[in-house]
Amino acid sequence: MAHTAMSGSGTTAGDDPLQTAVWRLRSRACWVDAAALLKPHTAGAALQRASLLVERCLYTEQGWAEAEDALRTAEAVAQSDDERGAAACERGQLAYAATLLGVRDRADEARAALGRAAALIAPGAAGRALLDFRRGLLAENLARSPQAARAAYRRAHAGAVAHGDPLLLSFTWRHLAGLALREGELAEARHGFAESLRIREELGYLVGTAPALASLADAEAEPEASRLRAEAGRLFRLLGGVPTWLAQQLTPPAATA
Repeated sequence: MAHTAMSGSGTTAGDDPLQTAVWRLRSRACWVDAAALLKPHTAGAALQRASLLVERCLYTEQGWAEAEDALRTAEAVAQSDDERGAAACERGQLAYAATLLGVRDRADEARAALGRAAALIAPGAAGRALLDFRRGLLAENLARSPQAARAAYRRAHAGAVAHGDPLLLSFTWRHLAGLALREGELAEARHGFAESLRIREELGYLVGTAPALASLADAEAEPEASRLRAEAGRLFRLLGGVPTWLAQQLTPPAATA
C-alpha cells in the first residue's frame, strides 16, 4: 500500500476538450504528453502541469528534474493563498515520493511543505482534502503512525465526498482498506479495495487499476486472489511496467505490501 500516493481532480472537467485530452493521457501513463498540452501562463495551468510531472515521478521513478522545474514555475506564478498552498502541497508530494522511493531523504522538506500548505489552504476548501490525504501518507509511510494516518485519510475521505472528487475517494478507500488489512479486518479491507477498484474502472483510470486489483487480491482467498493478480499483471505489462513499484506486489505473498 505504501506507494499509491498520488491523487488529483480525477475528472475530465466537464466537456472541456483540453482537460478531456489531459485526463486521457494521464490515465494511460502518458504524463509528459499530457503536460505538453498545458501552457504554464496561468497559475492553474502551471500547477496542473507540475502535478502531472510529480505523479510521473511517483509512478516511474523518473523525471525528477522536470518536475522540479515545473514546480518552480508554479510557485513563481501563484498569486492567491490557495494557489501558493496548492503549489506547496505538490512540493511536499515530490519530496515525499523521493523519500519513499529511496532517491533522497527529503522527509523534512515534505513535512515543511505540507505544513506550509496547511497554513495557506483554508479548512473546507477543495484543496484541503488532497492535503489531508498526503499528510496521511507521511504519517503512514514515513512516521509509521497508522493512527494518525487513519485520521487524516478519514478527513480526506469526507472532503472528497463533499467536493465530488471520485479519484481522491478511490485513494482514500484504498489506503483505509490497507490499514484495515494490516489489522486483520478482512471484510472491511475487501470492501474498501473493491470500492477503490470500482471507481477507477468507472473513471477509466487505467494506470491506477492494476494497483487496485493487486490490493484487492491481497485481501481475497484463492483462487480469486490469483485471478485478480493475473489481471493486474496483464495491465502492468500493457502499460510498460508502470507503476514501477507494483512488480513486487504481483507475486504472492503480498499481504504486507
